[in-house]
Amino acid sequence: MKYIQRSALAAMYRGPEHPIDESYAELKLLRAACAGDAEQACGLFREQKQFGGEPCAIDTPYRRYTGLSGVRAFVREWLERFHAGAAKVTPVMQTRANGRSVTELEVSFVSPEGVRQVPFFVVADLRAGGLLDEVRLYTHCSFIPGLQPYRAPLFPACHLEKGELGLLTGAVREYYAGLHHLPSADVDRIMRCMSEHCKFGGYEPLEPGREPVMDDRKLMRAKYEQMAQYIPRCVAMRYVTLIDDGRTCVIEWVHIVSNAGRDERGRIAMSGIAAYERGEDGLLCSVRISDYAGMEAAIDWSRLPITKEEAQRINHVEEFR
Repeated sequence: MKYIQRSALAAMYRGPEHPIDESYAELKLLRAACAGDAEQACGLFREQKQFGGEPCAIDTPYRRYTGLSGVRAFVREWLERFHAGAAKVTPVMQTRANGRSVTELEVSFVSPEGVRQVPFFVVADLRAGGLLDEVRLYTHCSFIPGLQPYRAPLFPACHLEKGELGLLTGAVREYYAGLHHLPSADVDRIMRCMSEHCKFGGYEPLEPGREPVMDDRKLMRAKYEQMAQYIPRCVAMRYVTLIDDGRTCVIEWVHIVSNAGRDERGRIAMSGIAAYERGEDGLLCSVRISDYAGMEAAIDWSRLPITKEEAQRINHVEEFR
């Protein structure tokens, strides 16, 4: 089988330790999209969200779809967007808590040129009756043909500050305490909350001929030492949603960018997501992140509806305290 792109998500995490519930509405939505079944997809929504009068929505890295007409358009454009004639969903992991559910999955898009494997976080805001109010999809920009590496913050930040540690528990709280330690991330503290064979990754594109590195502690430490050069002095994460079932904590977040981040590194606030899975010992056994961090220099602003200057003003602070 010829692969145009390969994903490491299923290879790293799929197994009996991560049981799948086929009744999760966001999984049904992706299966309907791959089958081209707009009526089944629309049956998972109502025209308006249960509260507030806003239209239902599906937010993807390339477009936001609203209302039932938007759901139909999402299904109609799904395969075309990935240059595919058919697609298959492989669910890998699920998390449900706090009125939301998340299915992490791979979609294999099939075309005459080969197979494009794309890993997705699919986050659902749930409503009564097993229905959906809103769904948000996250994947690395390089998996989507023609996509610019910019995703504006999906949620406005009410406070331009780092996330509140009190919202987190256990190893996830300790991880963020180390990550947001000033003046730079405390790598030793981060590593101490990870198990000996903690896996990192699953959402990065695989280079041709390269197998995923699953639990190399030296490589993982090197990643965080590199992050410590700019976190949190230049950029920090502010949580906008938390879905924590006691085993896995999925966090949707937005960047907050300081003067140093903007001027020294060209950083711009974007939306991203991460999942932190705890093992039986309470330590992190996997860390999975999907964002476009550090790709700002590759953005062609002429192809976006926002200017670079406008984007730089979003979630900007002088410095972190």
